Amino acid sequence: MFGIPGKQAVTLTPAAVRQIKRLMEKQNSAGLRIGVKKGGCAGMEYTMDYVASVNPMDEIVEQDGARVMIAPMAQMFLFGTEIDYETSLLESTFKFNNPNVAEACGCGESIKFKDQPAA
Repeated sequence: MFGIPGKQAVTLTPAAVRQIKRLMEKQNSAGLRIGVKKGGCAGMEYTMDYVASVNPMDEIVEQDGARVMIAPMAQMFLFGTEIDYETSLLESTFKFNNPNVAEACGCGESIKFKDQPAA
């Protein structure tokens, strides 16, 4: 919907591909739907949900067997994002390296997008 011909809306690192494929297999899902919603101290939060079927309005990104669907209302906020998966001693989590983010809270769970009105 907001894409550039020949360029995926988001890219996945090899670590993210491995984890998404594991989750798809474990949950027997068609993929993960990512989006954004209002919330958190900076105004917006990322969402990720298992989905059984593809919404025809979703932007679909498939990379090496991993499938991510981008909810229609989130496409303009996520375009150009690299999704990574990091594991440390304390946590394992998806990281969104998003060029559209103006600021993020200290916990990293909440973001504010460029040209987004204050919450």
